[in-house]
Amino acid sequence: METIDAVNKDFKAVNKTLKETLNGQQVVVKNAGHLHGLASGLKLGEVTIQGDVGDYLGVLNDGAIIKVTENAGKYMADNMTSGVVTIDGNADYGAGQYCYGGSIIIYGDAGDFTATMNKGATILVAGDVGDEVGTYMLNGDLIILGNAGENFSNYLIRGNVYIGGNWKSLGHNTRVEPLTSGDLAKLSAFFEKHEIEANLTNFKKIVAASEKPFY
Repeated sequence: METIDAVNKDFKAVNKTLKETLNGQQVVVKNAGHLHGLASGLKLGEVTIQGDVGDYLGVLNDGAIIKVTENAGKYMADNMTSGVVTIDGNADYGAGQYCYGGSIIIYGDAGDFTATMNKGATILVAGDVGDEVGTYMLNGDLIILGNAGENFSNYLIRGNVYIGGNWKSLGHNTRVEPLTSGDLAKLSAFFEKHEIEANLTNFKKIVAASEKPFY
């Protein structure tokens, strides 16, 4: 396992070293809290970032496994197509926007506009989320174990939203449904895989009231 110390290094130097070093290996990056765009566009390998990391972590991820041991900044995993990103702490504004696939697991809280226009990823937040979370979601699964803010799932188009807590207000074009046996099996398997404890009896499912929410 290789270790990259990012102290006093800029983004270009660290990302270049990271891509050259990965080649299917496991790499640890430390002292990366000042870096934005770290681990972007990766297609393979495993990266563990010790401590905090800046904005735009893992954007355009296309197959790598990325783990952050503390907190991530804004727009984490934007436009990801495949792979896994896990955040042991909190994620800031806009986590998991425009994702086409892959999985995101945030073990803490996440900010406003998390999972905006999710197009196929599975995005889980074990804590609470802010406002406008799941806005314009097109596909995939959004799973919130805690509570949500205002306009939750606003203008939902397709996909499934599951929440174990409550919300301040639901957005437009939403309908609450009971979980099916298929939903329960899917959630149980995902929770077991990522070592998450949750009481499924408390969960609600939110789906689009219409596939044409704008007219």
